[in-house]
Amino acid sequence: MRIIRYLENSRVVLAAVTDENAVYPLPFNDFMDVVREAKNKQLSTLSYIQALISGGKGIEKEIAELNLLVPIVAPEVWASGVTYEKSREARNYETSEKTAGQETCYDRVYNAERPEIFFKSTAARTIGPNDPIYLRSDSNWQIPEPELGLVITREGEIVGYTIGNDMSCRDIEGENPLYLPQAKIWKNSCAIGPAIRLSETVENPYNLQIICRIYRNNQLVVEESANTRQLKRRYDELVSFLVRDNEVFDGTVLLTGTCIVPPDHFTLQDQDRIEIEIPEIGVLSNPVKSSAHQTITNK
Repeated sequence: MRIIRYLENSRVVLAAVTDENAVYPLPFNDFMDVVREAKNKQLSTLSYIQALISGGKGIEKEIAELNLLVPIVAPEVWASGVTYEKSREARNYETSEKTAGQETCYDRVYNAERPEIFFKSTAARTIGPNDPIYLRSDSNWQIPEPELGLVITREGEIVGYTIGNDMSCRDIEGENPLYLPQAKIWKNSCAIGPAIRLSETVENPYNLQIICRIYRNNQLVVEESANTRQLKRRYDELVSFLVRDNEVFDGTVLLTGTCIVPPDHFTLQDQDRIEIEIPEIGVLSNPVKSSAHQTITNK
């Protein structure tokens, strides 16, 4: 069972999607409202949704025909760094000229008890399926970071899984790790979607395939895949450090780190298109726009 949000006649609709891809609108505005009401009724989220849609009729449109939105208006998005061996290798490559083969901060955090947890985005900065990812104007080396996202409650319970694109400027972070916020946070630098998979419907969250495809001039130029079994840390471990002595809000999303890094010579360009797929969740697709093509609006 998945949860989506879409726009229908200027109205935002929250809906459940069955494994048969039938779409059933729900009488709620937000996924966390469903989670809370299920708890009030002492039901699992899945059981409560099944009761809501039982005997009902799904809409006639298919998911591909819907104007999908971010599946949850996450009050905050946080991210985990250097949780995969591939990520550590990439970070070390960025700083290789400065470290001359010595142990780096990325080596140390990969092996440390405390994981790297950093702030990534707010609801106003987070985009959904088919919205444009923007390139930062002062970076010449930018890549997507495909990640599994955890949707959590304020108590740190994992209630769903989604797909995240944690855009990164490799040259800015490589110049100095203290530049991490600028390497990670700018307008339209975080995408989430296209759906939330209920955590209770995922048999093994440590065996999810993640696929990243990048198209340029309608030609596939990058395609790589990995699996969450390569993750060094446990999800509950990452969440425990996020909520420790911290105020976390219902619907917060925690990205769990990337295990896919495009070739070192590669950087995104204007009009590229990024696809990140986790088959159990869907495909998160976003076009890329350079700063010269961005339309700055007041929200």
